Amino acid sequence: MHCMNRPLPSYDLAALASTMAPTGTLRASINLGNPMLARRDAEGAPPVGVSVDFAQALGRRLGVPVELVAFDKAAQSVEAVRAEKADVGFFAIDPARGEGLRFTAPYLLIEGSYLVPSDSAFRSNDEVDRAGVRVGVGSGSAYDLYLTRALRVAHIERLFNAEAVVDALRRSQFDVAAGIRKQLEAITRADSAFRLLPGGFMVIQQAMGLPASRGEEAAAALAAFVEDMKASGFVAEALARHRIEGGDVAPAAHVG
Repeated sequence: MHCMNRPLPSYDLAALASTMAPTGTLRASINLGNPMLARRDAEGAPPVGVSVDFAQALGRRLGVPVELVAFDKAAQSVEAVRAEKADVGFFAIDPARGEGLRFTAPYLLIEGSYLVPSDSAFRSNDEVDRAGVRVGVGSGSAYDLYLTRALRVAHIERLFNAEAVVDALRRSQFDVAAGIRKQLEAITRADSAFRLLPGGFMVIQQAMGLPASRGEEAAAALAAFVEDMKASGFVAEALARHRIEGGDVAPAAHVG
């Protein structure tokens, strides 16, 4: 694709490569907990997906090899970048994740929704935040962080990942499961015991991030890279290539 061969605007790639990939290899933190971003097609297979394509494209721009560092949940992926065990990552923007990180503008918007048993009395998102209601979330996920701030009286119960949350809902451990709408829609198609509440309770803004210690120039360059990926059609093409539905390419953001 022609967009992969254009240099990052206004930056010396040789100097930038040494800043963004100080080991000589771009270590990309990949979150397998969100199949809209990345997945494994078989046990032990290398990760594939939109975020993997992004990482490889950035490596080509910088002229360095790419190492994929995969994790099963978003919180682990975030912490790897914060601890500088990875150079870049792909995760949702959230104020609780800001310390030690710099985010780009989002490249993908994903709806967060509620899953309930088919016989549940809940009919709308507004009904969830009530005393005695138990809401299951994947610990450290974007929707966990958001709902921790947004829910005032409902009780949040956290499990390892989205799969564990749905299994717990099936066992009536929770009243409601929060998650990525596309994942939850697939569950309702496969199992009539569940249904989704209409609409979503949040829009998850998927972005790239890097350690704040890498400096302003690296952060600005990564932001410009993401904007170029959106404008060139790279994001839309990657979504189509991996047959990802349920997400929208984020609008352009101003890059100073």
